[in-house]
Amino acid sequence: MDKRIRIAGIIAAIIASIVILTSPSGPPPIPPPNLQESGNETIQILATNLEKPWALAFADDKIFITERTGKIRVIESDVMLEEPLATFRTATIFDGGLLGIAAHPNFTNNHFLYVYFTYEENGNLWNKILKITESENKLKDAITILDKIPGSRFSNGGVMKFGPDNKLYVATGAGSDSSHDAQDLNSLAGKILRLNDDGSIPSDNPFSNSQVYSYGHSNPRGMAWDKSGSLYVTETGPSKNDEINLIIKGKNYGWPEQQCSGDGDFVNAIMCYDPEIEPGGIVFYSGDKLEFKNDMIMASMKPEKLDRLKITGGEVEYQKSILSGLGRIRDVNEGPDGYLYLITSNTDGKAFPDSSDDKLVRILR
Repeated sequence: MDKRIRIAGIIAAIIASIVILTSPSGPPPIPPPNLQESGNETIQILATNLEKPWALAFADDKIFITERTGKIRVIESDVMLEEPLATFRTATIFDGGLLGIAAHPNFTNNHFLYVYFTYEENGNLWNKILKITESENKLKDAITILDKIPGSRFSNGGVMKFGPDNKLYVATGAGSDSSHDAQDLNSLAGKILRLNDDGSIPSDNPFSNSQVYSYGHSNPRGMAWDKSGSLYVTETGPSKNDEINLIIKGKNYGWPEQQCSGDGDFVNAIMCYDPEIEPGGIVFYSGDKLEFKNDMIMASMKPEKLDRLKITGGEVEYQKSILSGLGRIRDVNEGPDGYLYLITSNTDGKAFPDSSDDKLVRILR
C-alpha cells in the first residue's frame, strides 16, 4: 500500500474518533433567537417552564395561557403567578387536552373566559366549551355552553376567538382521517362554529338552528381577522397539504374529499404547503410598535419560525421569517401594548426541549 495513502487513512480515522468523542450525546442545542436584526434587545422572555402550552389570550393587564395538561396559567405585570387560575381534568392524548382560550370583549366588566378541552367519557373522546367567570385570578364559576364536539387522538381543532361582530368563533377538528363528519352538517366535527357569548345560536348563521358557519375543515390551528373583517384560518393536513383558508359564510372547504384545491364543489385554499409546516396561530398586526402593519404573522412548528405574510386579493405573498431559534412556535398574538407575543411548543413530544422550555416571549423589534 502506498505510504501516503496509509498515513492519510490514519489521519482520517483520528479525526473521526475526535468527532465521535466530542459530539454531544443528546440533540443539538437550539440556536440563539434570531430576528434578523441587530442592535438592542429584540425579545423578552416573560415566562419559562410552561408545560405543553397551546394558546394565549389577553384581558386587561393579564395574559392567560392554556397548558394541554389542564392548567390555565396567569401572567400579571410580566410575572407568571405560581398558582394556576384553574386545573381541568383533560384527556391525556397526543394532540388534545386543554386547547383554546378566549376572553370576552367586555372582560373588564364581566370577567368571562372561554376554554375548549378534550375529555374522555365511556371510552369515547369529546371536546367541550366552558364559560368561566374569573375573580382575582381564581375560578369563580364555570358552565358548559357547548358539549359533545367529536374528539380524536390527533385532530381536535380547538381555536377560539371573538370576532369583530362580538360573536364567539370556534374551529373544531374533523376526527380521524377516515371520518366524513366534516361533511355532515349535523355533526360539530370539522367546522367553524359561530356562537353567541352564552352559547346560543345567532339568528343570522347560514344554516337554520345550527352553530355551523363553514364546514369541510381538517384540523384548524389558527384564526384571525384582517382590517377589512375577513376571517382566515390555518389548518394542518394529515401529513402534508397544510392550508391557509379565507373563510366564507356557509361554504364547504372539502375535507376529506379535497385537500387544498382541485374540486369545483369546494372552496380552494389560498395557500397550500407541501411539504408540511404545521401552521399554528395567526394574527394580523395592527399596532404601531413594529413594522408589520396589516401583515399576517404566522407561527409554524415544523420549520420552527415566525413568518410574515402579505395577503392581497386572496393572494398570499411570503415576506420573510421574522424570528427563529426558539424551536417550535405554537401561537402568536398581539398584546394591548402593540407588541407581539408568542408561546413555544417544545414540550409537546415532537421536539427536544431545553431546561427552561416552554416559554412566553414578547417581541420588541
